[in-house]
Amino acid sequence: MKDGNCDFSPMKQMLKEDIRQVIAALEVNLEAMSNENDCLLGNFEKIKEKFASIDMKAATFYLNCYLSPFTDKYPQISICVQNLSNRRHGGLIVIERQDSLETLIQPGISIGAELTHSLLESIFFPGNPLHDGAVLVSHNHIASAANVLPLSARTTGGKKLGTRHRAALGLTERSDALVLVVSEETGRVSFALNGNLYPITNQGVH
Repeated sequence: MKDGNCDFSPMKQMLKEDIRQVIAALEVNLEAMSNENDCLLGNFEKIKEKFASIDMKAATFYLNCYLSPFTDKYPQISICVQNLSNRRHGGLIVIERQDSLETLIQPGISIGAELTHSLLESIFFPGNPLHDGAVLVSHNHIASAANVLPLSARTTGGKKLGTRHRAALGLTERSDALVLVVSEETGRVSFALNGNLYPITNQGVH
């Protein structure tokens, strides 16, 4: 497996260039503030949008870093979450890292098969008896499906989180696992790590 040095070019270079563009735009706006006739609100909105784009690109970049030392199958996982997102099929995928999850997860159905995006997608197909729980990925294999994760009691921005997102946070609050979540309602993809949720682009990992 790869060493996880987080040097995924050209993504890293793209991020650096995007950040430089934001810094340059902020400097231009700082200069423009000396002219009382200039209204900068539209410019700030554009900069805010650029920040949001950088945030999602950065999350995708770091997802590569966090996954690559623990599974060679992260391109297959990426394809799976893209397809789940496009179809609005909910998904919850746990990638085991260094911490043992045995005492934290209520075990479901043992699978023990090599990880492929098509197998993952079939597990989360609506109506499949296994689709409501979490899939556990260990190294390059799907260890089990229909696992039950501990739920977090947290809310985000005063809003109640859905069960999948609470489960992702609950497990990552107690372990170093990484959990990918696909929202059934919106198709949005995010990942949880160390008790935090990060949105990622639908293009996933490259």
